[in-house]
Amino acid sequence: METLKTDYSKESVLLVDDDAMTLAIIEEVLRGLGFTASIASNGMEALQSVQVEPYSFLILDMDMSDVKGFEAMEMVARSAPDTSVIAMTPHQVEDYRYIDLIRSGAADFIKKPVDLEELEAKLVRIIHDRDLKKELSELSITDPLTNVYNRRHLFNRLKEEMVRANRQKRPLSLMLLDLDKFKEFNDTRGHIAGDDLLRNAARLIGKSIREGVDTVYRYGGDEFAVILIDAEPPVAGEIAKRIQQAFKESGEISSSIGWIMYKENMTVTDFISEADRFLYQAKSARKNPSREISVYR
Repeated sequence: METLKTDYSKESVLLVDDDAMTLAIIEEVLRGLGFTASIASNGMEALQSVQVEPYSFLILDMDMSDVKGFEAMEMVARSAPDTSVIAMTPHQVEDYRYIDLIRSGAADFIKKPVDLEELEAKLVRIIHDRDLKKELSELSITDPLTNVYNRRHLFNRLKEEMVRANRQKRPLSLMLLDLDKFKEFNDTRGHIAGDDLLRNAARLIGKSIREGVDTVYRYGGDEFAVILIDAEPPVAGEIAKRIQQAFKESGEISSSIGWIMYKENMTVTDFISEADRFLYQAKSARKNPSREISVYR
């Protein structure tokens, strides 16, 4: 039976030990496996490194002279919470109980002298557990039909962005979109075609917003939401026009859009309710071609 090989090319490791020979041996092996490996000869140097550069792993000697292992792990947990720590302990581990190491932030531990095959096995397990956790987390915030973020994540993300907007005094906008006559399309063409239309709508919205800045959410049914970061009214208005143009060019269906700028002291419910009110006005405006389709405050 063939064993699936783990890709280490995107994994970076910082080795921390005051024993130069141990560092050299482990570094050579990890580089041979495909890891990006760096070294630090003491605890303070390691802590400075993780604050500057992100690492997948920190392999940490527990008995360094400057910073003791438990103290170093706690510092790493605060400054680089996404870094997994493997503690290297002396062969006699009476002073390092497994439960104490885990409680201090270690993902696992390994005895010195290090068994390199055992070390690789522990790295593989941690990588697989981390990736599975990430995948499950993504599934919990993703709409399964359209593959954009779901309503639950919209509320959580809005709370975060509203706090940031208040603190940094930066503009924040929320856009709600509704597919025009979707029920009629669904009843006429069938639910499979309706699902395809929703997936295409999500794709068109995603192509029309600023990549890496704005985010799309399925709000429910045929409604979508977009959080616009640092978007003054002219920017938000231009994005709304791009989305409408993308729908028009698709030839399948049109959309109504309402959006609003965040105002200090708004609650999440206020923010969404106000955007929804302008969406309703936008849908009404479509009945009068002389009026602007995107409505905003």
